[in-house]
Amino acid sequence: MINRLIGGFIAILIGVSLVGPLATQVTSSTATTNSSGSTCTSTAIAGCTGTGTALYISSSWGATVLNMVPGFFALGILGVGIAVTYGSLRDAGVV
Repeated sequence: MINRLIGGFIAILIGVSLVGPLATQVTSSTATTNSSGSTCTSTAIAGCTGTGTALYISSSWGATVLNMVPGFFALGILGVGIAVTYGSLRDAGVV
């Protein structure tokens, strides 16, 4: 039982520490910059095919799905916590 709690705690700790960098990478991969270096927030802005990723211009659906990745990652971390709690309670005979 204690090994499940320790393993779950480590998995949750690592997962929570990776949410921030994951969200940063997703944001930087979906942002498009123009030739002056400023970030474009819409495909209607002229000159938004500059040095950044053109994911919004080529496929807004792909950018939307990519922006959902940190949320699903957080749901996975929540699932690990639920699994650890349920397994520990089952081992203790409560459930």
